[in-house]
Amino acid sequence: MQDDNDKTPADTEVSDAMEKPFFSAVLTPYRALGSRGFLVLMLSLCTISFIAGIFLVSAGAWPVFGFFGLDVLLVWGAFRLNYASARAFEEIEISRTQILIRQVGPGRRHHETRFNPFWVRLLITELEDEGVTRIALSSRGEIVEVGKFLNPDDRTSFAGALAGALGRAKAGLPLPDISLTDAAPT
Repeated sequence: MQDDNDKTPADTEVSDAMEKPFFSAVLTPYRALGSRGFLVLMLSLCTISFIAGIFLVSAGAWPVFGFFGLDVLLVWGAFRLNYASARAFEEIEISRTQILIRQVGPGRRHHETRFNPFWVRLLITELEDEGVTRIALSSRGEIVEVGKFLNPDDRTSFAGALAGALGRAKAGLPLPDISLTDAAPT
């Protein structure tokens, strides 16, 4: 049995090369409406609601004015929840010795899963007219779905990249050229 102190520089270099991820992806949900668009939308909604409310108050239907404000508040709340869920992301790192999947959800709760690349199986569900609808990794009865929030085109592209990276991990990485004369003590 070899102790960590007995490792040569060549052993350390080989070990580092095997542990270093060669595939790394950060998946984030797409949100079409940015902060400036949200501001324009909310100002427009407030203006329309205020003008309609003034018109109804002048017509004698003053209780309706409060409901217009409630509608604006509900739309604002729905968008805030949507933006909070947009902070979710997934990180996938693949090295020769492990696959690391870190899923961070709204509120920064996270779940981390590690797989051995030689035992993992890539599960892809594809529909003819939609493309890839599901990507999952399974190993020893544990299934982790990734990229749930991606659109079908991005999911299809990511599935291809992930399949290539898994194939590379299972085939083995080319290790750096290490000359035994370089590692020999002088």
